[in-house]
Formats: sequence, structure tokens, C-alpha cells
Amino acid sequence: MFRKLFLVSLFAFIALAPAFAQKKEISQAKSAIKAGNAVEAEASMRKLLADSAHRQNEKIWLVLFDAVKKQYEDVNEKMYLKQSTDTAKLFDAAYRMFGVLEALDSVDAMPDKDGRIKLKYRRKHADYLDAYRKNLYTGGSYFLNKQDYPRAFKLFAAYIDCASQPLFESQQYASRDKRLPSAAFYALYSGYRANDAAATLRYKQLAETDTARLPLTLEYEAETYRAQADSVGYLATLEKGFAHDPASGYFFPHLFDYRFQRGDTVQALDVCNRSLAKNAKSTVAMEAKSAVLLTMKRYDECVQVCDSVIAADDAAANAYLNAGLAYFNQAVKIDNAPKHTRAERAEMLALYRKSLKYMQPYRQLAPARSDLWAMPLYTIYLNLNMGKEFVEIDAIMKQKR
Repeated sequence: MFRKLFLVSLFAFIALAPAFAQKKEISQAKSAIKAGNAVEAEASMRKLLADSAHRQNEKIWLVLFDAVKKQYEDVNEKMYLKQSTDTAKLFDAAYRMFGVLEALDSVDAMPDKDGRIKLKYRRKHADYLDAYRKNLYTGGSYFLNKQDYPRAFKLFAAYIDCASQPLFESQQYASRDKRLPSAAFYALYSGYRANDAAATLRYKQLAETDTARLPLTLEYEAETYRAQADSVGYLATLEKGFAHDPASGYFFPHLFDYRFQRGDTVQALDVCNRSLAKNAKSTVAMEAKSAVLLTMKRYDECVQVCDSVIAADDAAANAYLNAGLAYFNQAVKIDNAPKHTRAERAEMLALYRKSLKYMQPYRQLAPARSDLWAMPLYTIYLNLNMGKEFVEIDAIMKQKR
């Protein structure tokens, strides 16, 4: 009988031992906070919470919060007294304060054995943290200025996430906080500069509501999709940016290149026309259009567009090249025919002469691009019996072989 009682007592002691250990560590942590050892207290409580068996113990979370809050207050006091301190520690502590009480809120919101949810802390903690939330935004800006992009993203993300946290339902941040779009833009930018694709795109929809920065937002998104080889996301973002600003110095050339390089000349031409509808004097869009028309063998239209570009800018090298090739390609087609009449030969020579008027200026404007002008000029000089010029270009061609 005695042995049975002894075993029962022993098992009861073993069962209660962890609870006594918890109480002891909690008590020691409270004493450490009062003694100015809040860092030590935080580490102790986090060690307890690392064991899933302790994560529903509200007391541990509350002591952990007190430890983090004390660290925040210590740094804040030094700043107020203009004493030397590490500003980053203030923002890091603020970030951890939110993390702790958000985690506690999930414990607080768990139903009891009867399935009932009785929130003890939510409203109190939401009201308390509301006064500190601006420090998350300020901290994000601080780390952004320090070019510490991962930490900047972390704080902006925490600021934004408050709007969807159950803890802050009463604050109605999603509808009331006008800084959410700018916070999302800065989070996106921080993710982009950190080369973190997931971070860059995490708040992209919210960032796009910051209309003042929409072109930049879409540019960072597009570059992220391109780096990820996500052609669907890349094209969709380019289209969205181009629709917002058809004359954009980023979206027009990238969208045009995407279409043109894939041989989608119809869409590429449409991109050019839409850009020109916004800015009819855009030499960039006109040069791009001339390249498409050249590819589509719409030579007369190509030359007409090139002449318009040259009239506006006589140093527009690509306009000379495209016009020259428009005439050159037509001449070569006749030249390559098995037989041609005297009239056709005369037409061929006339086309070579017209090409020459553009190819020679192109050579002067782009002397390093002999890969583009050497062969056409060689053919033209040969057919027009321009001996001196042919000898010079023949020497260049031999060097290239």
C-alpha cells in the first residue's frame, strides 16, 4: 500500500515538475527585466516558446512582451536624453513588440473546451500598439536610407500586415490608413533592391494603388518577372504599364522589343501606332515603326517614316539604315532574278542609287557598325561601277573574312 502511494506521489511530482520549472523561469525573467537584463529575459522566454507545449501559456507571451517593450523604452529614453545609442535597436524592438502581441492574439483567440472564444487582450493590445505602429513605417524608411533592404522590407511588411491582422480589426487600417499604398511601394522597392522576387511581388497589387509611383512600381515588377524568366508576368506587366503611358521611355521599347523579337510584327506595329497616337513626334517610336515596316516588306511606308525621322533629326542613324535597306532589298530582289529585262535592270540600278543616298550617311553616323553597312555598300558600288569606292570597301570586306 505504501509502495502504491509512493508511486502515485512520484508520478504526480514528475507531472508537475515542468510547470514548476516554467513558473521559475517566468519569475526569473520578471526579475531580470526589473534588474535591467531585458535581453536575457527575452532569450529565456523565447527558449520556453520554442517548445510547442508551452506556446499556449499566455503568461510566457506577456513576460516576453514586457522584455521587448523594456528594450524599446531603454533605447527611446537614451534618444530622448540625446545619449549615444543604436537607433536600429529601437525599430527592431518595435517590430518584435508587434510580433509578440500578434502571436499572443492567436493564442487568445483559441476556443475553450466548450468551443467558445473569449478575447481577453485584443482590444487593449490593439489600442496600445496603435501608438507605436508609425515606428514600423519610420523604421522601414530608416533602413531604406541605410540601404539595408531586407530589414526595410521586414518593417514595411509588418506595417502593412497590421491591416489584415485580426488583432487590429477595430482599427480598420485597410480603409482608414492612407499610407498603406506608399508603404507597399517602399516594400516592393526594398524587395527589388534586395533581389528578392517574392518580397518584390508580395504587395504589388496594393503598391499599384499608389498612382503617383505606378510607372516605377510596374517597372520593378516587370524587371522582376524578366529576371525570373516569367514571360507571362513580364508581358502582362509591360502591357499594363504601356496602357498607362504609351509614350513611356521604359514600357514602349521593352514591349516593342518583346513583340518584334518574337516575330509578332502585327502586334509590334500596333505598339508603335499606339505610342505615336500619344506622341506623334516620338523619333524612337517612328524608328521602331520603320523597322517593323521594313520587316513586313512595306518598303514605301518604311521610307516615308524614315524621311519624317530624318527631317526631325538628321543624326538618326537607324532611320538612314532602314530607308537604305528598304531600297536595297528591292534592288537585290531584281538582281537575284534568273533573268530581267532592260527596264528591270534600270529599275534595279535606280533602287541601288536611292539606297546609296541613305547607306553612306549611315556609315558616317555609325562607323563601328560595318556589319550592317559594309555588305550593302559593297553590292551597291559593284553594281554602280564605282571603282574607287569599291576598292576601299572590298579591302574592308577582306579584313572581315
